[in-house]
Parts: sequence; C-alpha cells; structure tokens
Amino acid sequence: MIAELTIVPIGEGTSLSDYVAEVTRIIDKSGLKNELHSMGTNVEGDLDEIIAVVKQCHQALKEMDCKRISTLIKIDERLDKASSMKNKVKVVVEKSR
Repeated sequence: MIAELTIVPIGEGTSLSDYVAEVTRIIDKSGLKNELHSMGTNVEGDLDEIIAVVKQCHQALKEMDCKRISTLIKIDERLDKASSMKNKVKVVVEKSR
C-alpha cells in the first residue's frame, strides 16, 4: 500500500519547515519506505503501520504546542499485483520517453 501524507499545523505562521522536519524524522524512524516531496510525503506500508505513524506525527505536533492540525491521507492499494513508489514512477517515466 502506498499513502501520500500531508500533515499541516494550522495557524503556526507561513514557515512550517520546523514542523515538517519533525514529522519527517518520525516517518524516517518508523522504518517505512518514504519519499519526501514538496507538498507531502509518500509512504509504503500496511494500513495499520501508516495510521500508527500518522498518530505519532500528530502527537509530536501537539507537543510542539500546535492548536490545530490538518492531515490529508491519499491511499493507493493494488489488489491484483505488488506495487511500489519506485515502480509507479519508473513505469510513467518509461512511457513518457
């Protein structure tokens, strides 16, 4: 399963890099394969693992005194064959050449 996570503290100003860095550390420590990009993070794992890491991220932001947190989770689950972040990009790049 691949999930795209966007976790944003609301009302914390225009520069959110300290919060993003903390969330990124938590995702990296989770051991799940992940890729940070300009608008979020892609994560590979099963649903329980992904939800657990989102909960950890929320807890960390609460501890940073965030009063409101908005989270967007987009999930892609292939049931007919294995899928990975790397392979999804590879297929598109090959087809675009």
